[in-house]
Amino acid sequence: MGLPLFPITEDPGSNFMALLTKTGAALPKFEASDEFSFRHGTTVVAIKYDGGVIMAGDRRATSGHSIANRAVEKVYPADRHSAIAIAGSAALAMEMVALFQVQLEHYEKVEGVSISLEGKANQLSQMVRANMPLAMQSFVVIPLFCGYDLARGVGRIFDFDALGGRYEETDFACVGSGSVHAKATLKAGFRPILSETTAVDLVVASLYDAADEDTATGGPDPLRGIYPIVAAVDVNGFRTLTEAEVAARFENVIAQRQAQREVQS
Repeated sequence: MGLPLFPITEDPGSNFMALLTKTGAALPKFEASDEFSFRHGTTVVAIKYDGGVIMAGDRRATSGHSIANRAVEKVYPADRHSAIAIAGSAALAMEMVALFQVQLEHYEKVEGVSISLEGKANQLSQMVRANMPLAMQSFVVIPLFCGYDLARGVGRIFDFDALGGRYEETDFACVGSGSVHAKATLKAGFRPILSETTAVDLVVASLYDAADEDTATGGPDPLRGIYPIVAAVDVNGFRTLTEAEVAARFENVIAQRQAQREVQS
């Protein structure tokens, strides 16, 4: 079944949300479900490196002072050359990610080309803005967006505020309750030229430090085999590091911190 036909003056074009409205389909409502109504996801980070961007997020979702879920995914591919990470109200964030992915795919199918990286960031900004009424009720969703700009040949990072404001970061960005601690680690270790390996080690260390200071941020959990998700976006597209790779990086961070403590003592 093909897309419906519209008069020229009413054609929604490549706007998926407008298409739903024109066809009378029910728009996805950003309403907190019973299961996730008070669940919040926290700390996500992104950093540029020589070949693109590294994005990572912890796995913990909290409900008040309790751990609601230990294995939430907070880093997703938006399309082949971009990624989105979520912090805030879990149910709303997951719905927003799903709708954002569909919007990008719909645009590409209708227009025959992929939307520009800035265009993707603008689309996400509009979705965050649409959630403002619920944000005023404390159901805030703050995404972090990054991608490899094929036109410029560089990785780029965008963060947002609760009103949909879009801001491009030059080096790195952090969102979530543990972001202040993660940012301190990234700031201390960032260099203008970073290899992928060094960038991964830096984001892993930043999440470790965030988890050490912020109760809502989950650190590595070797007992359950749960580790933060770490992904890279480069000219070849989005890819996720394996759990074994991430576990090895955390082991290195812990060994380094233990060595530092022994020297200090």
